[in-house]
Amino acid sequence: MTEQRLFYIVSKESRNILKCIQFYPDENFNLILEASLDISLRDIGLKFVNFGYDYSQDQEMEPRSPNLQVFTSKTGSFCLCCSQAPDILKEVTYSVSFLHKGYSKTFTVALQRTDYPQVKEVAFLNLDYYVAVYLPGHFLHLLNTQHPDLMCYNLFLTGEDARISMLHKSSIQSPFKSAIWDCCSGRMFTVRINECSLMQFLWNSKLDSDRLAALHCALLHVRNTTDLEIQIIQWISENLSACSTFDPLQEFLIASLYWAMCPETSKLDKLLPYTSLLYWNGIIPGVTCITDIISLPELKVQNCKGFWEKLNLNLECAKYAEPHLHYNNNVLRREWYKLLSEEKAEERRTTTYLRNIFENAKKVLSNLAAWNLEERLVPLFQEEDYQQRLLIGLMVAQLKDHLMRHLQYVGKMKIDQIVLEYVSKLLDLICRIMEAVWRKYSLQSGVLCLDERGSAAECAAFHIMSRILEAANGMCMPLPPGFHTLHMGLGVRCLPLHTLLHYIDNGVLQLTETCAIKLLKDLDNTEKNEKLKFSIFTRLPEAIGHKVSQLWNHPVNSNFIARNSVKVLLDKLRNRQHNRPVVDRLSVHVEFLPLNYLVDMLAEVEDQGLNPFEEEDNVNAKFVEETALKHTMMLLGL
Repeated sequence: MTEQRLFYIVSKESRNILKCIQFYPDENFNLILEASLDISLRDIGLKFVNFGYDYSQDQEMEPRSPNLQVFTSKTGSFCLCCSQAPDILKEVTYSVSFLHKGYSKTFTVALQRTDYPQVKEVAFLNLDYYVAVYLPGHFLHLLNTQHPDLMCYNLFLTGEDARISMLHKSSIQSPFKSAIWDCCSGRMFTVRINECSLMQFLWNSKLDSDRLAALHCALLHVRNTTDLEIQIIQWISENLSACSTFDPLQEFLIASLYWAMCPETSKLDKLLPYTSLLYWNGIIPGVTCITDIISLPELKVQNCKGFWEKLNLNLECAKYAEPHLHYNNNVLRREWYKLLSEEKAEERRTTTYLRNIFENAKKVLSNLAAWNLEERLVPLFQEEDYQQRLLIGLMVAQLKDHLMRHLQYVGKMKIDQIVLEYVSKLLDLICRIMEAVWRKYSLQSGVLCLDERGSAAECAAFHIMSRILEAANGMCMPLPPGFHTLHMGLGVRCLPLHTLLHYIDNGVLQLTETCAIKLLKDLDNTEKNEKLKFSIFTRLPEAIGHKVSQLWNHPVNSNFIARNSVKVLLDKLRNRQHNRPVVDRLSVHVEFLPLNYLVDMLAEVEDQGLNPFEEEDNVNAKFVEETALKHTMMLLGL
């Protein structure tokens, strides 16, 4: 015998109270819950139902009593569903009170078909993560019980999409979870969401609200089969520009991580993000919704287990500002930008702080490599990408701090493992998206050669990688090592020069050391290629430029070395270090007389103490450097 619950409603002082008695296998029981209701229960009548008899024939003789259903789920959701027989034939009104959230939603649906046989009342079905509201021949409304705050998570189906097969057109009831009986035939059915039909609906949907609701519903069922994930990725790759109110890539990444991680640990679903949307201004055509605040239930017994423990956790989160519990990437973004700016200014933090960050990144990448022992189809370079490794390590550190504040009872080792798997799964998801794209367009797994033009398939892959980069930047998510090099390589092959440079200048493409070296090695010295290499070389970050400059025998390379020589010299001038001979100050001697003349002239001025800025405290070294560079470029004819 399993535990059983009895829900009943009593009237007390002009209000109605929902109570629950819990029965235990040892034949004990106790009152475990009370909840105040804001619904009217007048004119309640007793109704008997016999199998094989359609009691709707006696509807003229029966009182118009409300249809009430109480649904619970293993996630701690607690819903009270209520509907009244419609007064007019053109619309239906029903409400769902999310007692575990502290609010209710009342929906009014305009019926599109008036020729369909009238059904007395809607049926409520418990599908665990969803409450289904079903009116045969008219609509099927799926409400997400864990995240009912946004309308875009409600899947509203009409016409053939709303049909539940094998059911008669008479009234139905749901005696327990995922089960319904047909009151006319007396037959019992098990109900589940058909994944094939769901994906077909996703492909055919024209509204963003339908797409988003179907996408989240499909991601909930990905745990059952990997084929469904492949179908979702295929839909995303075909509909990247079709959704105007949300980014399907962001929703896929965040929701996939959420459903993959949350079943492992209690309360984790309150701490991890489940969507990239903060609000939703869209509407569902033909449906109006009114949200009301309601009283939270009161548990009469402490230290409960099972469902009641999860319900109590949901109630605590509803009391104490639940939205602030979810992990937010704003702090991560600020810290990442700050460390990058310090890197450019050569003002690094303490080595211990950075060592811990890069150690976190090393663990994630090692974990990711252990998951994929087979060689990937996508030619990703295993390179030292400083920016991405920094972001990976920072994400691990900050997500770990966030979970430690709210999951003290879990333990440090368990939290470390959760965070490690979360960030590793994120990078693995991005790799799987790219693997699916490579298979779809039959792209080669070998390293790209930059001296050839790209095909139409490579251009499509480049476009998808650009959208992946945009989605990751929007949520401050790291990318797998080698992503930027591969993206840049496809850009060189697929884009004309002016577009390529425009993408680089606007941050769509990021230059890496691996890509710059490969560019110099793969391209010959034709005029067109020299122009490309010069344009790329002048845009390289300083740290990469120092390494790559030794590989290119070109006047631009001499210009780069001279520029650094002048910069070093002017830095010494600014610091007023006049006690060293001129020879010691020149780090590199360039065999180019006009430039050497400029350098020697500046050195002589320094040596003779004729610096015009000698008596000034604030020497504008940047201005002097730029002036020297302009003079040098004029002499070079650049």
